[in-house]
Amino acid sequence: MTKNKPVLKLGLPKGSLEQAAIEKMAKAGFNISVSERSYVPYVDDEELEIRLIRAQEVSRYVEHGYLDCGITGHDWIQENGSDVHEVCELLFSKATRQPARWVLAVPESSPTKSVKDLDGKRVATEVVNLTKKYLREHGVRAEVEFSWGATEVKAHELVDAIVEITETGSSLRANQLRVIDTLLVSTPRLIANHASWKDKWKRRKIETLALLLQGALEAEAKVGLKMNIAEKNLAKLLKSLPALRNPTVSKLSQPGWVAVETIIDEHIVRELIPQLKSAGAEGIIEYPLNKVVY
Repeated sequence: MTKNKPVLKLGLPKGSLEQAAIEKMAKAGFNISVSERSYVPYVDDEELEIRLIRAQEVSRYVEHGYLDCGITGHDWIQENGSDVHEVCELLFSKATRQPARWVLAVPESSPTKSVKDLDGKRVATEVVNLTKKYLREHGVRAEVEFSWGATEVKAHELVDAIVEITETGSSLRANQLRVIDTLLVSTPRLIANHASWKDKWKRRKIETLALLLQGALEAEAKVGLKMNIAEKNLAKLLKSLPALRNPTVSKLSQPGWVAVETIIDEHIVRELIPQLKSAGAEGIIEYPLNKVVY
């Protein structure tokens, strides 16, 4: 066994983003197995150690060097005021590909129309520092209390307003809450400890991780298309279909025919395939992608 083999310690968010983060890591090529009784999962890379830590705390442990790098939300980096190196943005969430938003909300029946109406009132939230900063910026003096959970329920009886995170707004609507303003838009980030980023081996490992994760995320919204078409129709096909800019075109063994292969956004495939067929394409194949690296 090799002694003193370098290892990169990576923090993944425990909680609502946990499953999504593990799925993205798997698509990037890192298979992780989590035990219900352990916060130290197995990963099939002997140069990597995983720690499951609440997203709220990841940036602090990265900043202080307990972790070399980690995945956490931009919101928690700001809330903690953590001094870390941001490697890249990772567009995923627990429910959608939309960014999460921290919003100021009140009951639908509340007379509050803007943040200015909260002067002297009480606000409950998990992001106390972000909320206090927001209120200061608007010249509002209000009491901000930390909420341990079920924040939406408190708005109707215990406080005058809440600052809560949402992706789709469905939970707020279900609790009859009305959004007054957005404090912060947040997406997950891969962050690194400054000392780890300066270390040649660790930086290369982190950059590789970032490259593979971004490639896996890019592939989620795209598909590959293959088709055959008569060479005489190729120019017309490429001119009429902007999605096929810069495709791979190769000769077939059958004279006068070529194979075309390209990558496109998945959401346009249903409109595109009939157009390809009308343009003379045959043998059209759509296939999923694991990674797209530019």
